Amino acid sequence: MRTLIDIQDDLLADLLKEAQTSVKKDAIVLAIKTFLDVRRREKLSDLIGNYDFGYSLKELEEMRKECLEKAF
Repeated sequence: MRTLIDIQDDLLADLLKEAQTSVKKDAIVLAIKTFLDVRRREKLSDLIGNYDFGYSLKELEEMRKECLEKAF
C-alpha cells in the first residue's frame, strides 16, 4: 500500500542508523514490526496471572507432592 507521510528528518536519520540500512522503506517496515511486536508482548504480559487453569494453588501443590513421591 502506498502512503505519503511526513517524517521529521532527524527521526528518520536516527531510524536509518539504528536499522543499519539506507533504504527508508526497510527501516520503516522494521520500525512498524518492532512496534507491533512490543505491543503484542505487552498484551501477553498483561494476561499473566489472569488465566484460570482450573486448579487451585492447593491442588497444584498436592499434585506436585504426589508426583515427587512417585518419583522417589
